[in-house]
Amino acid sequence: MKFGHQLKTSLYPEWVFYYLAYDKLKAELKTRLVQNKGRWTEDDETAFAELLEKELDKVYSFQKVKSGEIMRRLQHSKQEVEEIIHSDDAHNEDYALLEEELQHIIADVHDLAKFTRLNYTGFLKIIKKHDKLTHWILRPIFMVRLNSKPFYKENYDALIVKLSSLYDTVRTRGKAHGGDSAAGGSQQAFVRQTTKYWVHPDNITELKLIILKHLPVLVFNPNKEFNPADSAISSVYFDNEEFELYMGRLEKTEGAEALRLRWYGGMDQQQIFVERKTHREDWTGEKSVKARFPIKEKYVNAFLRGEYTMDATIAKMRAEGKKSEKEIAEFEQLAAECQYGILTKNYGPVMRTFYNRTAFQLPGDARVRISLDTELTLIREDNMDGSTRSGDNWRRMDIGIDWPFSQLADEDICRFPYAVLEVKLQTQHGQEPPEWVRELVNSHLVESVPKFSKFIHGVSTLIEHRVKLFPFWYHQMDIDIRKPASKNMSISRPDPSGYSTPANTTSDEDHDMGMTLGDEEEGYQGGARNDYGWVDEEGDEENPLEPSTDWIQRPSHPSSRSSSEHTPLLGGQRRPIKSKNSLISPFRPGAETLRYLFRRTKDRVTHPFGEDEAPNANQTTYLITPPGRKIATLVRVEPKVFFANERTFLSWLQFTVMLGGLALGLLNFGDKVSRVSAGLFTFVALSFMVYALVTYHWRAYKIRNKELGPFDDRIGPTLLCFILLTAMATNFFLQWAYEKKKP
Repeated sequence: MKFGHQLKTSLYPEWVFYYLAYDKLKAELKTRLVQNKGRWTEDDETAFAELLEKELDKVYSFQKVKSGEIMRRLQHSKQEVEEIIHSDDAHNEDYALLEEELQHIIADVHDLAKFTRLNYTGFLKIIKKHDKLTHWILRPIFMVRLNSKPFYKENYDALIVKLSSLYDTVRTRGKAHGGDSAAGGSQQAFVRQTTKYWVHPDNITELKLIILKHLPVLVFNPNKEFNPADSAISSVYFDNEEFELYMGRLEKTEGAEALRLRWYGGMDQQQIFVERKTHREDWTGEKSVKARFPIKEKYVNAFLRGEYTMDATIAKMRAEGKKSEKEIAEFEQLAAECQYGILTKNYGPVMRTFYNRTAFQLPGDARVRISLDTELTLIREDNMDGSTRSGDNWRRMDIGIDWPFSQLADEDICRFPYAVLEVKLQTQHGQEPPEWVRELVNSHLVESVPKFSKFIHGVSTLIEHRVKLFPFWYHQMDIDIRKPASKNMSISRPDPSGYSTPANTTSDEDHDMGMTLGDEEEGYQGGARNDYGWVDEEGDEENPLEPSTDWIQRPSHPSSRSSSEHTPLLGGQRRPIKSKNSLISPFRPGAETLRYLFRRTKDRVTHPFGEDEAPNANQTTYLITPPGRKIATLVRVEPKVFFANERTFLSWLQFTVMLGGLALGLLNFGDKVSRVSAGLFTFVALSFMVYALVTYHWRAYKIRNKELGPFDDRIGPTLLCFILLTAMATNFFLQWAYEKKKP
């Protein structure tokens, strides 16, 4: 789809005069080139730059004015809500009117976010078209002008938090939420489900606004003003040079562990959580668990070296008497086991993950919990290649929470192109999840990615040369996950007639994405956060994601010149544009394949909104993995699979033993013809005994290595029937010939 057409079909009609005049600018380019017979002069560049500056002023001014208007409307609604709550004669109609007004505000926030994305993309595209047609490079200078009027950098998180709190108050008619913090978990029979999804940057704001209509944003301290640092979560994952923990988590082996140190907020946080996640297979009857305990930051290095233990903390816990002896014993055991593993297996810092988390949950109700992690960034912490990153410290100190961490080298960082949505349900057996949750996970807003792991993705992306097994979502990183909008999941603007009309509707196609189960439970800031204890993780995910066939193209980024915000827009110099390679070219063979693939993945998003071109339907890319490297597949191997293999072998063995017994009987008690037949049956029995043994070991080997199969035996039964029939026919023929020769 041409961007001009996309802009016309996606804009909000009431704001039509404030959008970028993309078609006008494109026509200006072509008209001047035609008039000058393909030449582009200094006067043309000056006139076009002035048009661009006017459009930028228009867009920036409208976005700033509209954002301020929304804040004032929200503040006014808050005052009205407080008046109604404290009023003695409040009616449902009053709350209904306020809810309608808040729905209008939600629709305006959605449309303003979409307005920002469309205009930002429009500016990038018209600049790209200008540079291509005129051979005058304007992009580096215009990006500086964009940074001086950064309408595209508007962060709506603080607005969404306030809007969520207000909408929840109106929806509940001012009544406080009740319920147990473990609601749904107090029953003996309940099911925990965790599903993970990727969310394209274009859909993040819309997704948040849809969720807050059903669940409020979970705020740990509602009396504290929202601070962006409050949503920041950083974790440092540990492993050794053999990457035992990585392989265990990737292959989902029984008892596989993940070890990390986590903190909430900035680098000045003094409380660090040591967390250990242990995977349990379903056949064990146990649940995967995440256990953690707190430690002061100043003691972390000494703890990792074995110079400091948690004895003082344990003694303090016993003196306070707030924890039971069982809880203290579990705390002590966890700390000792984590420290012992670090010392004996030489675990060290390998990977840091950073993201901002928005959590949605009813206070005191854990039945539905949704978290959305944005600005996900994966950063190397190891010193394995001779580069000093964390050094002797447990984490590197040259970065904090200053996303996008532009000071880091490209080989040390991977900026994940999507947000990660995690839906956690806790329901009783036979109980269906809420209808709106089912619609959400089946909508165009999300892409299901079962078992996605930030740690695994970070290692396979940044340290790919040291591992030989890669996650199954490896191929999805070059796929455009955007889908046509669905009718049943969109932001609606209340209509005076009583009906709700979509704020922006572009398509009625719906893509069905089935819910799957997950096994990892990530903690998030806010709500009830245990300092130490054992948290059950969820069951394994059942349904593998079907690979898509659509591949996305990515633009290459031209180098920028050194400029400042005060650089004039008209200072461009004429110079030829360098030719660019195909954005999706055949992968280079050999050990560099993965490095090439992931390097493109890491550079995919360098700004809040994507610059991706529309996928080329006629272009096909084949994913090639280097020799000796494999993709991990979702194969679950339980003990009953081995037992089934043994039963199959014993069934074959039972048949051969029976056939061998028949042969021995003929050999010992038969005549001359019977002895010949006994030899034939003995050969058949021994042959298939050996065949069954070889087949048994072949299947056992493939099962142990979690290969996909197939394991069916098409040759054995057919060959057995044929040889057995031949032996029986030979027996009948010899007996007939022998009887015929008798006088």
